[in-house]
Amino acid sequence: MEINAVSEVGVENSLEIGVAALADRIARWTENGELHTTVVPGLSLFRRNEATEPISGMYEPSICMAVQGAKRVILGEETYVYDAHHYLITSVHLPTIVQIIDASPEKPYLGLRLKLDLREVSQLMVDSNLPQPRPQKSSRGMATGEMTLPLIMAFQRLIDLLGETQDVPILAPNIQREIIYRLLVGEQGERLRQIATAGSQSQQIAKAIGWLKSNYFLAISMDDLAAQANMSTSTFHHHFRSLTALSPLQFQKQLRLQEARRLMLAERMDAANAAFQVGYESPSQFNREYNRQFGAPPLRDITKLRQMSAAE
Repeated sequence: MEINAVSEVGVENSLEIGVAALADRIARWTENGELHTTVVPGLSLFRRNEATEPISGMYEPSICMAVQGAKRVILGEETYVYDAHHYLITSVHLPTIVQIIDASPEKPYLGLRLKLDLREVSQLMVDSNLPQPRPQKSSRGMATGEMTLPLIMAFQRLIDLLGETQDVPILAPNIQREIIYRLLVGEQGERLRQIATAGSQSQQIAKAIGWLKSNYFLAISMDDLAAQANMSTSTFHHHFRSLTALSPLQFQKQLRLQEARRLMLAERMDAANAAFQVGYESPSQFNREYNRQFGAPPLRDITKLRQMSAAE
């Protein structure tokens, strides 16, 4: 066997060992259930013993890993799958449909999420003489990338801090900074750089997304949104869709429907009031769009979700 081939096999084996070690750590900390918040700021750990139904969710700037099992994420008409060989990186808030597609009691889904502070990304870009990023074929705000051993080992050290809580304030920021560095110089680093660069078109779109998240219930004017981003309406629409795979109106609609679903599920609000609360003027339009988004009318969907929650 040639030396290069031996080297590649060694790297692959090290990667598999590293992923398995990371899975062991997550399994140990999720024996009693998922940890949606931990003592490490922004870090969440997940475990599921079976595949799930597709559910809606908002992905925020973060890196997500599935070190055992796999998860499917649908953004607009695009599908992303991440597993033990691929991570998912998201650079802006994006409404998605999410489904765990590989999990069993014998081999549960084990994953993690680390929220990314874009201010920290910007600061690292200012402080460091980073190498040139790899060219990107797409400006989408979501992508998958191949796992690397340095990234995996950094996450191992970050999770190990859960057992050394006195060290978290000092060591966690340094490890998180290393993770951001690994992402910035990796194959998907250009996405983070675009969002974190002051005055860039991507950053202006990200600001418009933030405004929509806070004001989804208002009637919006495309011209006003474009003006906030200092762009013409056509340029704004083009860049918004390039980043999110959705038009601004589609984005707003998904935000409204997800919030209405939360109001009915968590606050037991009826469908009509939930519709008005999130900005719908027509209950029939709300019911049509809800059915199209979630595959069932509001009452049937919420009943099913409550039954699933009770069973779990």
